[in-house]
Amino acid sequence: MTRRERRAVPVGDTDPFRPSPERPVRCRARAMGHDTQFEPHHHPWGQLAYCASGLLQVTVADAAPDRTSGLETTTIVPPSRAVWIPPGARHAVSMLETSQLYTLYIDPSVVTAEWRRSRVLVVSALLRELVLGMELPHHASDELRQRALSTLVLAELAHAPTQPLGVPMPDPQRGDRRLRALCEAVLNAPAQHATLAGWAAHSGASERTLARLFRDELGMGFQRWRQQVLLAHALPMLARGTPVSQVAAAAGYASDSAFSSMFRAALGQPPSRFGPVAGQI
Repeated sequence: MTRRERRAVPVGDTDPFRPSPERPVRCRARAMGHDTQFEPHHHPWGQLAYCASGLLQVTVADAAPDRTSGLETTTIVPPSRAVWIPPGARHAVSMLETSQLYTLYIDPSVVTAEWRRSRVLVVSALLRELVLGMELPHHASDELRQRALSTLVLAELAHAPTQPLGVPMPDPQRGDRRLRALCEAVLNAPAQHATLAGWAAHSGASERTLARLFRDELGMGFQRWRQQVLLAHALPMLARGTPVSQVAAAAGYASDSAFSSMFRAALGQPPSRFGPVAGQI
């Protein structure tokens, strides 16, 4: 995916959508053009970022008790997935394609302790319809309906499967700038080099230094981190119906079988399970 300048758009007035203990789930829908983004911001309630069509990139800085700042994670999100953003977490949302963006604002009173970290959720057919239903025009007399929808949404979120599709990134302020630049380059073109040595030649740091930085700042080796990047790029392509052979080639794999083996080992299912029809089941 080539790097392009994005147009920042204001978050806008959130007061009409502010959740409360009495109405813990609120829905906001917006049609967004490609290459637009919401700059990093935070708010006291939780948020579910979901696009009914299009493609999002969501970056969340989770608070972590053993760090001086949050661990930043970037996820590329197709319509079959959504990103949970916990209350107070700093986050940014970018449109990689023209998208129909739905955001659920969720009151902290209904957010349990295990939901204090961001995560990627599989969007079931029922959850999709519930989200769409919450945005439909309604009258004050429909309060009972809204409460029922909120209860069902919260139940679906609690039981939605999660997937390890987020890509951890170095801290933008405190992280090593060379590592940050390398990670951004890999995120934009993951198939350009398959090895850390290949990337190191353009980073201004030695392979040994970069390997140490990956362990120290991201808690994993380069190959495992790059695999997360490949999965983040592959899933949206599969969701759009791109043949597995093309997805494998775009990821830099010489054969479909090698790519499928990596994919199955990481997600427990073959790439074919994540096509445009299967992904909505």
